[in-house]
Amino acid sequence: MKIAFIIPAADIRRTFSYRLADKFYGPRHPITGPLILGSILNHSGHQVEIYEELFKDIDFRKVEEANLIGINIMTSTAVRGYKIADFIKRKTNKRIIIGGIHASVLPEEALKHADQVIVGEAESVIREVVEGKCKDKIVYAPSVKNLDEIPFPNYSLLKTPYNALNVLTSRGCPYSCNFCTTTRMFFPYRQRSPENVIEELKIYKKKGLKYLCFQDDNFTADKERAKEILDKMIFHRLIFKETFFYARTDMFDDSELLDLLKRANFRRVFIGIESLNQQSLKYVNKKQTLTNIEQMRDQLNKYKFKLIASFVIGLDHDDIEDIQRMVSFSKEINAYQLQPQILTPYVGTPIHDQLETEGRILTKDWEKYDMMHVVFQPKNMTPRTLQQEFFNALNSFYSLRSPWNDFKHLGWMDGMKKIAFNMVIKFGAKMGSIKFIARA
Repeated sequence: MKIAFIIPAADIRRTFSYRLADKFYGPRHPITGPLILGSILNHSGHQVEIYEELFKDIDFRKVEEANLIGINIMTSTAVRGYKIADFIKRKTNKRIIIGGIHASVLPEEALKHADQVIVGEAESVIREVVEGKCKDKIVYAPSVKNLDEIPFPNYSLLKTPYNALNVLTSRGCPYSCNFCTTTRMFFPYRQRSPENVIEELKIYKKKGLKYLCFQDDNFTADKERAKEILDKMIFHRLIFKETFFYARTDMFDDSELLDLLKRANFRRVFIGIESLNQQSLKYVNKKQTLTNIEQMRDQLNKYKFKLIASFVIGLDHDDIEDIQRMVSFSKEINAYQLQPQILTPYVGTPIHDQLETEGRILTKDWEKYDMMHVVFQPKNMTPRTLQQEFFNALNSFYSLRSPWNDFKHLGWMDGMKKIAFNMVIKFGAKMGSIKFIARA
């Protein structure tokens, strides 16, 4: 059987300016899930092609040649995914399966656009569903118990461009921030063995690509296990030009871990700081203190990390001054990038339940659930003000002067990339601000 998997991208992320900014943001690494499912089906004799729309427009004439189309949707891509499903169904009447985080929390909604919907982690059911052995309209898939038994992603099936490889060494997160969908979709928290991770990395090293992404929501959640993986990478010389990973501020408490990260060339890190207001950190159940955040300051420059500082803005205990402090702090610590994210009440999270109960959710236009649009009534400002402060933060941080710190701390190439990225971001923020004011 010929099968096509599609990972759709929302309209805003398919624009020229967004894709241009994405080129300078960092290496392009595709979503891992469909590559694993494709590997399972390919081993079973099926012909599989995978298309990620974020990086390139899809030639739907090729997709329509498939006997079955699988679509993976998040909340912000659900509208686009449904449009693609409806278009293909009208034109070809091909069989369509929808899965992913959004379909898992709202399967009945997704079923309006598909023949079947898979809820949860699809590895254990994908063959039966594709081959027609499981005919349930909504298929509930159990969590995978032993992650070492899952085949590695098959990148040869991907028909859209990429220049970085993904590694997923765990699923879920031992923490449970109340705005996060991860711990609701991937539960309980599970880990692959370090030996299994190294086996996968050996394959990727032979491919010759320079960039690697550890896609775990928190790679350093188990610090001793992270050290073991890093130590084995160094021993086997599995070092890439740059490795990106996600972590928490508590990684800066462990000098041994920091040293191994540096030696393994884990240079680019995304850290969810969330807020500089202790009440807000408690409100979102972050299990993190301002002391943890302050401890990052000295270590960042010492170990030459390229920090992507992520904050959630619009929390019930935050006001405009907290947003402005976020920008100032990110500049002070020489963060490589600032990623302000507007609080987004995803279905299935405690934040959603709270705001729904309080009647504060303003829209369920899923395409706006991208952490760049205000979709709820904030407590300490108007929706229009929060939206404007989001753009103000981008404009303030991504000044044309800020890359000079990167020239000094990270080198010529990173400084030049930062200049290009800043120019695109400032233009996009300016245009976005103008469009929002026009609608308000």
